[in-house]
Amino acid sequence: MTAHADDAHVDYLLGLADDALISAQRMGWWISRAPQLEEDVALANIGLDQLGQARALLSHVGELTGRTEDDLAYFRDERDFRNVCLVEREQHDFGVTMARLLVFAAWQNHLYAALTNSTDPTLAAVAAKAVKETTYHLDHARTWVLRLGDGTPESHERMQLALNQEWPWREELYDSSSIAPALIESGVAVDPATLRTSVEECVNQVVNQATLETPDTPPATSRGRQGLHTEAMGYLLAEMQHLTRSHQGAAW
Repeated sequence: MTAHADDAHVDYLLGLADDALISAQRMGWWISRAPQLEEDVALANIGLDQLGQARALLSHVGELTGRTEDDLAYFRDERDFRNVCLVEREQHDFGVTMARLLVFAAWQNHLYAALTNSTDPTLAAVAAKAVKETTYHLDHARTWVLRLGDGTPESHERMQLALNQEWPWREELYDSSSIAPALIESGVAVDPATLRTSVEECVNQVVNQATLETPDTPPATSRGRQGLHTEAMGYLLAEMQHLTRSHQGAAW
């Protein structure tokens, strides 16, 4: 590989790793706050699955760059993160969390299924494990969206509002512009635009069954893959990185 191809490879892996890492951080907020007994455990487990994906991918990046997974998670600045903006925004409403998880898990599930054939053997191995995990995440989100959307008038209204809120941010998931064409041609990466039809069919099937309306809203301006994040990202990183940055080199 050329140096340019190596950089593109690292950027691609970082995007996938940061998606999982930042989503895991958001899931952690629900521990002790979920609306039903053991739901906080379920969301914590989903977050742990995502954290495991992030660690595996960051370790792989570390092998290519000479850095550790902790360096990459705790000592990069906001502009260095490559996650989509969908996963970084606050989600203090349970309906928003389920709407986002439905969209994100459906996309991750289809993406990882395709990446099991990646010519990067480490990425293919991470994807093989992640497919099983995201199948559960998708099923969990589906169950709640159906329950809330096809529930009481209030739960239906709130689920629709949550879906409307998350819908514009999904477009960045299908944006291929940040991936080097050579990386797709070599079989390392998957063109996310090719996933749109299958992912949207999966999500829309749940939305329709939940008696919800598919939102008709324009895409949000979302350029997280380029390191341009929403206001929420700085606060999230401050919380996630504070302890490690304040006590560098500490061990316990």
